[in-house]
Parts: sequence; C-alpha cells; structure tokens
Amino acid sequence: MLKIFGAPGRYLQGPDAVERLGECAARFGDRAALVIDRHVLEILGGRLDDICGAHGVRLHTCAVEGDITPAAIERLCARALACPPALVIAAGGGKALDAGKAVARKAERPLLTVPTVASNDAPTSKNYVIYDDAHRLLAVEHMPFNPAMVIVDTALIAAAPADFFRAGLGDAISKKFEAEQCARRGGPNMYDGASTLTAQAIAEACLRTLLADGQAALAAAGTGHPTPAFERAVEAMILMSGLGFESGGLSIAHALTRGLPCIDGLAMAPHGLQVAVGLLVQLQLEQRDDGMRDTLLDWYGRVGLPASLRELGAASIDAAQVRQAARLTLKARHAANFHRPLTEKMLVDALLRHA
Repeated sequence: MLKIFGAPGRYLQGPDAVERLGECAARFGDRAALVIDRHVLEILGGRLDDICGAHGVRLHTCAVEGDITPAAIERLCARALACPPALVIAAGGGKALDAGKAVARKAERPLLTVPTVASNDAPTSKNYVIYDDAHRLLAVEHMPFNPAMVIVDTALIAAAPADFFRAGLGDAISKKFEAEQCARRGGPNMYDGASTLTAQAIAEACLRTLLADGQAALAAAGTGHPTPAFERAVEAMILMSGLGFESGGLSIAHALTRGLPCIDGLAMAPHGLQVAVGLLVQLQLEQRDDGMRDTLLDWYGRVGLPASLRELGAASIDAAQVRQAARLTLKARHAANFHRPLTEKMLVDALLRHA
C-alpha cells in the first residue's frame, strides 16, 4: 500500500472563531446551504445569518432532527439543493456534521464545519455514519475529500454540557492505541493507505495532551469560559484525534461500537463512552505489561469515564448478547487491524472481564 495522509484544508480554533465564518464562506461563493441542529439553530441561527450576510453570503437553512437515516438524508438534500449552493456549512453536534457531509457529497460542493460540542472528532473527517430507523448503524460513508475548513469556536464548545466533553475524551483517548495496532498489522487507514509516521506522531501527541490536560479541561466544560488547558484538550480531541484516526487507522476499540449496542442498555450509550470501554477491552487483548492500562484506569476515574459494561449502562450481562456483540465486532472492518488473529472466544472473554 501507498502511505496516505489526509486532512482538512484549514483549521481555525479559539474563542469567537465563528466570527470568521462569513469571511471563510465568501471564498467559495455567495450562497451556502446551512445544515444545522434544530436546537443550535434556535440559539445560533440569527448570529450565523448576520455573520455570513456581512460578507455577502446568503444562507439557505436546513434544520436537522433525529437520526441520520437514508430517508432523512434524501429530505435534507432535496431542501438544500432546491437553491443550489456554492458550499455547505454544517453546524452543531455530530449528527448535524454527518448530515452536512452527506449533503456536501450529494451536491459536490466544499464543506465548512462549525462544531458546537467536542463529543467526537467528526469536524475534521470525511467520514459520516448512517443509521436505520431503529438506531442501528447501517454504514459509514465517505466524502471524496475532508472538509475545506473547520471553525472551532471554543467559547461555544465551553458552553456545552460537560457530558458532551466527557464523551469526546473517551473517543479521542483511544486513537494512539488504535493507530499503533493498525500500523503493526499493516492494515489500511481511512484512505485505504498505509499509516504515515506523521499520523502516528499526532496520535501519540493526542494521548499525551489528554493525560496532561483532560481533567483540568473538563472542569471548564459547561462554564462558557475556555481555559488554556481547555484549548489544548479541544485541539487534541478534534484535530489530533481526527488526523490520528483517519490517517493512522482504527482497531478494536472502534470495532466494538458495532457490537456493544446489542447488549441491553447500551444501544443509546454515547459513542465516546463506548469507545472508552472498548479501549480497555483492546488493551486486555493486547496483553500489555507496560503499566499503561493502570495509567488509563486512574485517568478514567478522574474524568468520569466508564471502565466496565455495567458502568456504561448495561442492564445485565447476558452471555448470548455478549457473544453476539463479539460476532458483530469481528465483522467490522477495523477488527482486522490487530497484530494477531482474534477469535470470538477471545473477544467474549475480554468483554466478560469488563462486565
């Protein structure tokens, strides 16, 4: 495989960064489809209209509600393309960003992302997730390229509830270990290429930053006032984590998000919290003896991440459901990115150790 590294065209971060949205959007044209969370629209919609209007960019607003299903995407695309846009702006949480990616792909237009929470690293990536009507993951789709621009307003993100930030910590902390396993196996990253040393170094920096600053950053979450530690952690959770997973690759921690929802009580558990437990399962399978697992367990305790299926929300530990979770996990693409072959029994045993 060729080595392939991908990234957004430009990344802006800081308090009131959203004030640059009009200037950035105007580089692509004078008409934009705004794909935005309904809740965020009520809070931020007027401000975004004013910011873009000041630079001659007219917004055609498409509000997002519910899961991103094929039918929901079709409805959004029909509304967005009724007034053909020069670009697509996606604003809000992960669902709105995923919806914006689907619209940008259909419209064949550049995408600008404006995250309002740091619950995952979707803002920088080309990937988006589609669900069925029962909230079961149907597919992971891809835009041809990463977002053209990512605007991360840390004042907005610091105003979001701390639970979103905690989920983002869980999603990001795994990336070093997953990229490492992908490279050891010689597996493909999200561009179907081999990982670069650059991607591995970024994933390593993500881990170091979160261990150093994650707890202090969490204390600022929900206050509306970003601190230096908060700024560093947000960069790790969105930029470093996004580059680390797409160009470095994923492994068992993320593959488990295909299987865990079939265990009673876990279907609606936030993605990042599922990944946090999945990472501990992955480290168990790695049979690490370098003390890192204990380091992470201590950090999990300090930032409030779950360390077991029950802490994640499992109503009970049913053996048949655990086996089904293992089977679904091993069918996921990322499960192959592991340095040794895994059997269903190995994964079941590792899951039960984290019951």
